Amino acid sequence: MAKILVMTDLHLTLEGETIIGLDPGARLAEGLAHAARMHPDADRLILMGDLTHHGRGAEYARLKSLLSALPWPVTLMIGNHDNRAAFRAAFPGAATDENGFVQSVIDAGDVRLVCLDTHELRPSVQHAGRLCPQRMDWLTRTLAADTRPCLVFLHHPPFATGFTGMDGIGLLNAAELRATLAAHANVAHVFAGHIHRTITASVDGLPVTVFKSPCHQMPMLLGAPGFGHSVAEPGAYGIILTVGADVVVHFEDFTLPAGEVGQH
Repeated sequence: MAKILVMTDLHLTLEGETIIGLDPGARLAEGLAHAARMHPDADRLILMGDLTHHGRGAEYARLKSLLSALPWPVTLMIGNHDNRAAFRAAFPGAATDENGFVQSVIDAGDVRLVCLDTHELRPSVQHAGRLCPQRMDWLTRTLAADTRPCLVFLHHPPFATGFTGMDGIGLLNAAELRATLAAHANVAHVFAGHIHRTITASVDGLPVTVFKSPCHQMPMLLGAPGFGHSVAEPGAYGIILTVGADVVVHFEDFTLPAGEVGQH
């Protein structure tokens, strides 16, 4: 059994810098405090990329300060808004694979958490992601190394979501990844971010969940071009519960006012 907390698309800025009037650092601090209060028994927190908005060293320094004194271990991943070199300089102890990509595998109870690095330094499409042959080889070896159920985490969703503009900056080799995952029976669920929207899907037989951001969200503009759309909807994080290969996913909109708990 495992209980995993997930936050994605933090987009941390320097103090005083906002995104559509929201302070990403304040939103993150609020979300972390809420999660620590409500879920101190969680096994781990996974931050699924776009940790910062500009990939600046000072933004990672602010993130490091906000992550101090948490009740759970934290796994850090990177996304298209991050800078791998600046990230590794700020977090030299962060797990990487043998090629320096920010990829890791963690055993959590009866499941394995497989965290991928889809950041592409010079993508053919700005802000798109990719898993190069080295990263794909690492994934294949990791999935084959153990028969326990695997939860796979990556920043860019490996499928078309219907948000046309965001799909245009999606994972460039999504079909290749899906084929690799589908070939391994121990892949129990796939998790992604990037879209700033709660989405569930079944693609090529793979169950996939996409989480919202603790900060700003994508408005419901299916089919619209462009990828800079943002709206100040509630900030959120995810809660994953596992029992063997069974996976249950919850979504917590932590900025909504707490209602009184009653009986009916």
